[in-house]
Amino acid sequence: MVAVGLETERLSLEPLRVAHAQEMAPLLADERLHVFTGGQPPTLRQLRDSYRRRVKEPGWCNWVVRDRDSGRVIGGMQAEIAERDGEPVAELAWILGSADQGHGYAREAAAAVVAWLREQGVRSFIADIHERNEPSMRLARALGFVQSAEAADHAGDVRWRAV
Repeated sequence: MVAVGLETERLSLEPLRVAHAQEMAPLLADERLHVFTGGQPPTLRQLRDSYRRRVKEPGWCNWVVRDRDSGRVIGGMQAEIAERDGEPVAELAWILGSADQGHGYAREAAAAVVAWLREQGVRSFIADIHERNEPSMRLARALGFVQSAEAADHAGDVRWRAV
């Protein structure tokens, strides 16, 4: 599956390209964005290297989220598609710049990605969310996700599922 451009009322979701690293690096440099994911903000070089791998990786759909009015990059969406028990499952992740949080942008972008993936035949979704990341848990609930008893991939995360 290959990501396509998506449009919402306020946002443009552009399939990830290596060139997006230049715009994403300043947004991802905000250490507040790494509180629940750990690690340090990536350098521009690290981000370019990561994007080079991601754009070639089968089963990875990544988007840069852009405000349609200003043209400004405000975040990113990711869906890793894998087959489990003969069915495609999408593991979702999202990140939104600190200045743009609290305006419903992440929900709008995530809803567009889920709708597009459903059109592609994906019926099962998961998201691993840190147990203290209340905004992401609210977003998951708004998308119809529920907490799962299944273990998440990282310590401190809780697995959420939607079907």
